[in-house]
Amino acid sequence: MAIFVAHKTLNASKSSSRGIDFEYTKDNIRYIVSVKSGLNWGNSSQWTALENDFKNAIKVLRQSHHVNDVKTILGICYGKAITTLKRGLILQVTGQNFWYMVSGDEKFYTKIIEPLGYKVKELNESFNIRKSEIINKFTKEFIDEFCDEEGRILWEKLVKFNSENITERDREEFG
Repeated sequence: MAIFVAHKTLNASKSSSRGIDFEYTKDNIRYIVSVKSGLNWGNSSQWTALENDFKNAIKVLRQSHHVNDVKTILGICYGKAITTLKRGLILQVTGQNFWYMVSGDEKFYTKIIEPLGYKVKELNESFNIRKSEIINKFTKEFIDEFCDEEGRILWEKLVKFNSENITERDREEFG
């Protein structure tokens, strides 16, 4: 959604750089943006990977496109955190401010909810029908394979199915 909106409002394009979602230029500054849904999106190694992705993208932009002024943005779709510089490099823009940056409309973050809600409702109905079918199928298969006539679980058979793996080679190696 953010890429689509940024394309329409900022003439942004999908980035070819690894880990970067889209790029755009405004006032002679090249913005490279990675989008995450919420604030708690990654552990420290994922943050390091993102930081490296931004550094690599900056290097490529400066070498091949002769771009000097590059800003790295981590766009967070929801949350109330204020805009903050992370790791000395990444400007984290969150919630309403992120959608304002992308759309130019301070109220855009609320305007997108209603159309998304209709689509979610439509998808949920078809998802729930398919989910019920799959649960019924797997339940039948489980009962047929791992339960006795009274419906009791045959635990030994289930554990063997899940974990039995000794081969002749294993017997020779470990026996």
